[in-house]
Amino acid sequence: MTIRNTKEPLLLFLGDVVLLFAALWIMLLIRYFKVPDAVALNMHLLPFSILIGAWILAFYIGGLYRKHTLLLRNSLPTSILHIQIANSIIAVSFFYFIPYLRITPKINLFIYLCVSSLCILIWRMYGHPLLGIRKKEDALLIGSGEEMQELWNEVNHNLRYSLTFLDSIDPQKLSDVSFQNELIQRIRKEKIGTVVLDMKDGKVSSVLPRFYNLIFSGVRFVDMQSIYEDIFDRVPLSLVGYSWFFENISWSSNGRMYDILKRCMDIFLALILGSIALPLVPLVFALIKLDDHGPVFIVQERMGKNNKRIQIRKFRTMMVDSGGIFSALEGNYERITRVGSFLRKTRIDELPQLWSVFVGDISLIGPRPELPDLAVLYEKEIPYYNVRHLIKPGLSGWAQILQPAPPKFGVGYDTTKIKLSYDLYYIKHRSLMLDVKIALRTVRTLLSRSGL
Repeated sequence: MTIRNTKEPLLLFLGDVVLLFAALWIMLLIRYFKVPDAVALNMHLLPFSILIGAWILAFYIGGLYRKHTLLLRNSLPTSILHIQIANSIIAVSFFYFIPYLRITPKINLFIYLCVSSLCILIWRMYGHPLLGIRKKEDALLIGSGEEMQELWNEVNHNLRYSLTFLDSIDPQKLSDVSFQNELIQRIRKEKIGTVVLDMKDGKVSSVLPRFYNLIFSGVRFVDMQSIYEDIFDRVPLSLVGYSWFFENISWSSNGRMYDILKRCMDIFLALILGSIALPLVPLVFALIKLDDHGPVFIVQERMGKNNKRIQIRKFRTMMVDSGGIFSALEGNYERITRVGSFLRKTRIDELPQLWSVFVGDISLIGPRPELPDLAVLYEKEIPYYNVRHLIKPGLSGWAQILQPAPPKFGVGYDTTKIKLSYDLYYIKHRSLMLDVKIALRTVRTLLSRSGL
């Protein structure tokens, strides 16, 4: 079961497409002071259709189809403005640098940018009643711990979900038979439609026979883990046990086919991106040498697939006498060079890792490779941490694009637990479509210079 409107992204997409084409018609009406005829429409339809396709992709990369889009109404105007500035550059490049187009619409393009931006802003700010948001249904939450509190706060303070939790119940109370009877009566009396609970919790599973007859009254019982994943895009670690791995970590023939296709894509894209980046190497070489005369590359050891240690190469960004594994453990990252600061902000320092992708040590998409010394520490303190080493690490991954405050330098157990919850989600749901989604959102991260 999902408690969010899964049709919302599709409806937003369809609304954007309709309004962008409607803006074309309005632009022609304003420009020529008459209803557009077939000749004017045909002349503009094909090039603007291609342009609209590029703009929709920019909308996706810019985050206009991500979760909570409707709720971020205060930041929507700024987000749309930034995306439309990028779209303006795309439009100018499209019309004025492609010689095969029959039109170079200077005034038309300016009018279209204004009209389309206004239409999209109004649609995103005030179109939510058309997105099928349903009346909230009363529900109970049976669970405990930090993740239960996260779920409570997210659902009860967010209009996009179809439930409202009336109460949260500690599973310890379920051992009392009289409390069970009171709970069943309350569910019937208050006409509670959904009960969210952890099916794997022993205290909960022991009373499920008592709840069985409520199914015939129309009450739905939903696993807390599935709803948590649906909302947060990560696996709740406190609810994960060994049975979770037996149920969800499967290496079927479909998984092997996915691995083959992903490897082919890694090789192809590493060659393409490497060829594009190759002209930068002499320039970076000269800048690093002029800055402090030190070595251009550094070689670092990382933990790869199946706990195999691998070596990755980067452009050096730190002074010669700093850096290395022990500096990372101590969090000593204060001695970044002037050129190194620029290389890190632009992610140019990561480009040599394309060689590691090409030879197969890492992938373009996957869990971020960890320093071996840090991995040893985390395996001792964080349950199931080594599961992230079942697959190849990657240059970018699910945790890198979604975790608000990822672990950067030094030892960080709490942030690493959160990172692991995202990594487990990726391992469970990995597919080519998810990889494409990560790749597109990585582009947005790089363009916004918010970092990986």
